Amino acid sequence: MAYDPLTAALPTQPRPYPATYWCATAGTPPTDDGPLLHAQDTDIAIIGAGYTGLSCAYHLAKHYRSTVHVLEAHQPGWGCSGRNGSFMRPAIGRLSWTDSVQRFGPELAKAHFTEAHRALATMRELILQGNIDCDIQPDGWLKTAHQPSRISSLLTEQQVMRDHFNYDTQLLHQSELEEYGLGGAEASAALRFPDAFSAHPLKIIFSLVKQARQAGAVVYSKSPVISWHKEGATHYLRTPTGTLRAKHVVIATNGYSTEQLHPCLKSRLMPVLSSIIVTRPLSEDEIHHSGFRTTNIITDTRKVLNFYRRLPDNRILLGSRGAITESHQSQQKIQDHLLATLQRKFSGLENLTVDYGWSGWVALSMDSMPRVHTVDTDRSISYAIGYNGSGTTASVYAGKILAHHLKSNAAISPLLNSPLPAFPFAPFRRLGQRAMFAYYRHLDNKAG
Repeated sequence: MAYDPLTAALPTQPRPYPATYWCATAGTPPTDDGPLLHAQDTDIAIIGAGYTGLSCAYHLAKHYRSTVHVLEAHQPGWGCSGRNGSFMRPAIGRLSWTDSVQRFGPELAKAHFTEAHRALATMRELILQGNIDCDIQPDGWLKTAHQPSRISSLLTEQQVMRDHFNYDTQLLHQSELEEYGLGGAEASAALRFPDAFSAHPLKIIFSLVKQARQAGAVVYSKSPVISWHKEGATHYLRTPTGTLRAKHVVIATNGYSTEQLHPCLKSRLMPVLSSIIVTRPLSEDEIHHSGFRTTNIITDTRKVLNFYRRLPDNRILLGSRGAITESHQSQQKIQDHLLATLQRKFSGLENLTVDYGWSGWVALSMDSMPRVHTVDTDRSISYAIGYNGSGTTASVYAGKILAHHLKSNAAISPLLNSPLPAFPFAPFRRLGQRAMFAYYRHLDNKAG
């Protein structure tokens, strides 16, 4: 069933997990608290049981013994938290570190860099504390120049990180990169970041459900919010089978945020589809001829970014921006395009086939930065959203810092703690997206 957060009404019917590789390999979902079946009171209600919502619930319950209830419309991790490529890297927002220095200046950019590494450390900490068996693959992120002309941008970024953050990366030229384990036609060089890893995103979600509930949080599944109003100091969140009365509400719906949920979301996000394929397992001959031996996570220098990695069972995961609108026809077209992209990047994969393909909505913000913020016009509502496609670590971190802020008034970085800016000409966002993607593809294919 097609869904567009820009035009969708509030969800009313719970949906099962999509048929992704992660769902096929995650094992049995953990027990949650099922649907909300009656009227219930809580201190803090969280809408959305993805990385943000579950992290916020876990930290509220564990560190502050808060009464916290999570409302999930479908199943925990049903959205992009359970569909992503699981690129665990130091990233908050969509800006390169060169762009960060230019926009914020050296001092704020340094704070941005520190926050990004705290986000990565938070994910590592949760995995370690929860003893999560989530198929972690070795550290490292390769940012590849998809054309020789893009090597200069990697050199600039390397210099910026060295000069402003005292952070060392390794520039691998093509021959060194092939020896490292990444051959192919679109890897002229790569900047290697040592601080990154990959994992199984839905196994992490399953563990976060267990950890949050063990700490005392209540996690309701199949409980979409179908209406929301406030009387006095109490929020009334109605689901098809019950009502949650809350003193404070946290919105943690990110790319699946319909603007019908609350006025504070109106015109604030640009949801776009991201699509992923997972191939059948590669043979030893295919691994040899393609030169694809590394298990580092990989992105390229395209504006319409490609991200890919080799999975533990020798499949290849590759993702990129999806179609403008969601449909079976567009999904098949994108899947064919992604397979062709993979075969263009690597030789010897002419007979490769796709076993899994899916899409999910990610949330872009006007300024390419997420927000962790309490609404100015109603201090009993907060949100942590707008991860710009780099939310695997940032979202878990956002849930943590929001929990600490709500209960101890801990400071949140000014880079994150401000209202989401509104998109100009918001009713025409889809038209703008079409024009921007066409322009980006032109830049990506430009040889110079």
